[in-house]
Amino acid sequence: MDAADLRDHLLRQGVSRRIVDVVTGVPRDRFVPREMRLRAWEDHAMPIGHGQTISQPTVVAIMTEAIDIRPGDTVLDVGTGSGYQAAILAACGGHVHGIERIPALAVAARSRLAALGYEVDLQVGDGTRGLPEAAPFDAIVVAAAASRIPAALIEQLRPAAEGRRGGRLVIPVGEPSGWAASQELLLLQRTEQGIARRKLLDVVFVPLVADPP
Repeated sequence: MDAADLRDHLLRQGVSRRIVDVVTGVPRDRFVPREMRLRAWEDHAMPIGHGQTISQPTVVAIMTEAIDIRPGDTVLDVGTGSGYQAAILAACGGHVHGIERIPALAVAARSRLAALGYEVDLQVGDGTRGLPEAAPFDAIVVAAAASRIPAALIEQLRPAAEGRRGGRLVIPVGEPSGWAASQELLLLQRTEQGIARRKLLDVVFVPLVADPP
């Protein structure tokens, strides 16, 4: 499978042409371990070390489409990992901030993103706490499953106001229990009436880990 095959596959899944162009324009083979580069465009998650994964392209595309980034939006990528999702968010025109808990992954992702020309402010930290100094966010993407939605992430969504959309959050929610687990991928949006919530699909993600209190 190559980028053209993935493009056709995503279009058949109903992903918009705009998002397909962005996803297939980001060189996924640069975000996987060297020994896996020949399989980089296959539509499934792959290990990137330290017990973490690079997400399945279809799921990345669905998450990206759901939050509907527009040029200039301020975006938070929680669980940056290899940097793949952050690169896609930047390619959509977002001003991207990333948080990665594992220092070695953050160092490698920061170098990789810079080499490829993607502007991402990547920090090491606890993603469940968000990044209050850069808030409010027009969109937040979480690449790990939470047993409950962290309150800090909802608080850091941009409030809805007349003429401006409220912030959007896409996050897998559920109790992970090995690779047989399933979580719900949820889209939340701040509105003037409160928080609107919608299920997108069933997914399997590694757990979102918080630092000790």
